[in-house]
Order: sequence, then C-alpha cells, then structure tokens
Amino acid sequence: MNQGTTSTLQSARPETAGRFSWRGRGWSGYRTSIFCASRRNGTLYTGSTTDLARRVWEHRTGAMPGFTRDYGVTMLVWYDAYPRIIDARVREYAIKRWRRAWKLALIEGFNPGWRDLYDDLV
Repeated sequence: MNQGTTSTLQSARPETAGRFSWRGRGWSGYRTSIFCASRRNGTLYTGSTTDLARRVWEHRTGAMPGFTRDYGVTMLVWYDAYPRIIDARVREYAIKRWRRAWKLALIEGFNPGWRDLYDDLV
C-alpha cells in the first residue's frame, strides 16, 4: 500500500469527513470507491459510484444481475469519497490490481469488525 492510504481513509469516515462532509446532504453528491463483501474475509467486490446509498442498496437487494448477486456480496465494508468520479475510478482500478492481503488490510484498518456500513448511510 502507498503511504497516502491512511490520510485518504480518514477523510472518508463520517466523523472526520472534512471537506467531503456528508452531514445534511446525503451521500448522493459524492463520488466514492467502495468495497463490498459477502462476509468477513469472503468474496470481495470493488467498484465506484456517484450515488453510494443507491449502489449499495442494489447490491444488498440483488436488484442488478451480475457478480455481486451471483456471489452474495451484500455488505458495504469500506468506502472513500472523492471530489470527482475520475478520482474514484482511478482508486478503484488501482485497488483491483492489489494483492488480496493488501485489500484485506485496507478494510481491516477502516472497519476492523467488518460491520456493514450501509446503515450509517441511510
């Protein structure tokens, strides 16, 4: 992982959101990179979106056919906010090239209990 990971992760947490504050505006205006999982250390999905709550709801309900529905990937376990969608996509594509151990370490650093973070969004 690169050294900038910690500060980037911290900026996405609601309690330290800083310039990407979601309070009072919802998440729909922010561009985010996300990790969803089927369970702790289970199947992982990496993506990016401009509407975090909608995208995670689609994964949770199986509304869209594909990988996440086929593998039961329903839990939001990590996210990071960006001012532009291109920034979120660059991060997504970089993470997709990482080794699985690095991905798990990123999630563990942000969400040690692998709690489903969806309820924090709505």
